[in-house]
Amino acid sequence: MLLSLAIIMISGLAFGQLCKKGRFPALFGMIIAGIIIGPHALDLIDSSVLNISAELRKIALIIILIRAGLKLNVGDLKKVGRPAVLMCFLPACFEIVGMVLLAPPLLHITRLEAAILGAVVGAVSPAVIVPRMIDLIDRRYGMDKGIPQMILAGASVDDVFVIVMFTTFTSLAKGESISVMRFVNIPISIVTGIAVGLGIGYLLTLWFQKIKVRDTVQMIALLSVSFLMTAAEDKLTFIPFASLIAVMAMGLAIRQKETKVAVSLSSNFDMLWIPAEILLFVLVGTSVAIDSLKTAGITAVMLILAVLVFRMLGVFLCVLGTKLNVKERLFCMLAYTPKATVQAAIGGLPLAMGLACGEIVLYVSVVAILLTAPLGAFAIDLSYRKLLNRDD
Repeated sequence: MLLSLAIIMISGLAFGQLCKKGRFPALFGMIIAGIIIGPHALDLIDSSVLNISAELRKIALIIILIRAGLKLNVGDLKKVGRPAVLMCFLPACFEIVGMVLLAPPLLHITRLEAAILGAVVGAVSPAVIVPRMIDLIDRRYGMDKGIPQMILAGASVDDVFVIVMFTTFTSLAKGESISVMRFVNIPISIVTGIAVGLGIGYLLTLWFQKIKVRDTVQMIALLSVSFLMTAAEDKLTFIPFASLIAVMAMGLAIRQKETKVAVSLSSNFDMLWIPAEILLFVLVGTSVAIDSLKTAGITAVMLILAVLVFRMLGVFLCVLGTKLNVKERLFCMLAYTPKATVQAAIGGLPLAMGLACGEIVLYVSVVAILLTAPLGAFAIDLSYRKLLNRDD
């Protein structure tokens, strides 16, 4: 296992630096490194690491969301208001609709199978978006209108909505009945996640105020509590609970109660994110099957680009009626396109379930990761200085 982790870190770092020198996002190099050293190519990674790949990727996501919470400001979120709520579900709905309309004639699948495919592809990637929005907050770009905060909030909730839609569509495909409670549970899980996260965040703040401990101890406490909340989501099936939203809300509560503590913790998590980012994207790459790329072909690329137009239209409607100018709206549309982690996590599930569309879903998911993750990251990195105002 140690040798595999060393290979992951060294290859991810090396390929990431090569891409940076070529003015490409580092994550593109990390994904390519994962493909090369993964089980579908050189097969250099031990099965013990691959077996816990999903858990390791979730740890990296937790680190991202803690960072996001520690940097968010409630006042900025209030400033955004309605568009942030719409961003949680409207773009994904538009993308699923686009897939239902376009996939059947292009891939020769049924409307229901297209809906399953749309639910997989329709999830935006917090792993790509959140670090970049945090960077914009640090650099003060788009802060005057709360643009990074709006995209942060939307990207964090978007996945909850899409995964519920995915389970609903796959249940239909397996002939199971659909419960209205599944849709009712979406807002309930979001609300309970926010409430639990805020409550735990305030309790941790009181502890930090009364008992002075080192920053490292505080960081370990945040990580441990985050792991417990994530585990609780799987165990407490009778209570709808979005643990990843709770993680971000916990950081937000600490930020509101103790800004100095939040700033100190944020810098520590910034450093922790460096190895976590490599681990996350290299492991995403190891899940990409090269044979899937050969099979998917140009049709999958055309389909993904087409449904991204639907997603961007959904984002445009979210920001309609706001004070955002044309350039700022264009940035929001570009920034909300990357996909990676959710597709890597659930792209193979329809095939494992024995659904007829399983192979097609896997192929298109692979193409979606390789196409939109680097392109979306590149679009954000290249455009934010030109499209957003800097708040001095």
